[in-house]
Amino acid sequence: MSHSPIRKDKTCLNCRHVVEQKYCPNCGQENTDSRKTFHHLFIHFFEDLTHYENAFWKTIKNLLFKPSTLTKEYLSGKRLSYLAPVRLYIFISFVTFLLIALFPSHISEDLTKGEKEITSNFEKVDKKEKKSWDEKSYLKSKTLDKSYFHFKTMKEIDSIQKYGKEEEKLNQFQYWLQEKAVHVTETNTKKQIIEKFIESFVHNLPKVLFVIMPFFAFFLWIFHSKKRWYYFDHGIFTLHYFSFLLLVFLILFSLERIAQLINSTFINAIVNIITFVGVLWAFYYFFPAHHRFYGESRIVSFIKSMILFFINFFFTLFLLTFYMLYTFINLH
Repeated sequence: MSHSPIRKDKTCLNCRHVVEQKYCPNCGQENTDSRKTFHHLFIHFFEDLTHYENAFWKTIKNLLFKPSTLTKEYLSGKRLSYLAPVRLYIFISFVTFLLIALFPSHISEDLTKGEKEITSNFEKVDKKEKKSWDEKSYLKSKTLDKSYFHFKTMKEIDSIQKYGKEEEKLNQFQYWLQEKAVHVTETNTKKQIIEKFIESFVHNLPKVLFVIMPFFAFFLWIFHSKKRWYYFDHGIFTLHYFSFLLLVFLILFSLERIAQLINSTFINAIVNIITFVGVLWAFYYFFPAHHRFYGESRIVSFIKSMILFFINFFFTLFLLTFYMLYTFINLH
């Protein structure tokens, strides 16, 4: 609680309403002196931080380990003890995007390291052998790339378009896709393409979760009683569930980056175990959350959960695939 002196002026600085006591009855703002010393500013900051941290850690604990508890508490009216659902999701999203930007994929560094090792190996052989090895390695890598992707060259495609049979010719959209695919495979190695796909998945997962949320709530609305549950209720459940998914992703992403920095076999093993358990928990979490929140029998809840899970799983997979294909088409 603030210990700042109350203003003698009884007019609220925020809404101009008459304030008879400490707080404005119209807007709730405290009628205290707005010009404060550094001491008051520090105390106010500490009080807010302590309150926020208490609510934050309590929210995170319930979100991770007590499925549907936050949703039931929020809808029952107990809201001051926890972070609001929208604020929670925005906060986790912000931290996720920030860490993704600060700690990008290390695959490119591994590629560079590999190229340096190859270069150092070349220096160990004489010039004649080096030249022969260089040519063979280059031809082999190009052959493997082409045999792996099974893409024809644009000269072959153009030849078919001009002289081939009508059923062999590509339409305008197919020709455009083929041209993009050939360009990508000619200017990027397989490892580079895989790297960019992984980066696309990591960067787009939070966006896909945000896009799919209203659809997820809509599917919940379809499968449950319209008299007992409003769309708003499903929306709060969805916000908490997607906040959980994003938080698990954030934790696993952070641990993986920490393991890369430490580069210890023991730490990598521990992180792999935690990742395995985290992924299992992320897949399983929806079932107890659904059962506890909607209060249906275990069998009915399990059947509905399975249907909803697979509907949204494939919908999410479709959006991620779309984003990744978009990334593939726009590779340079």
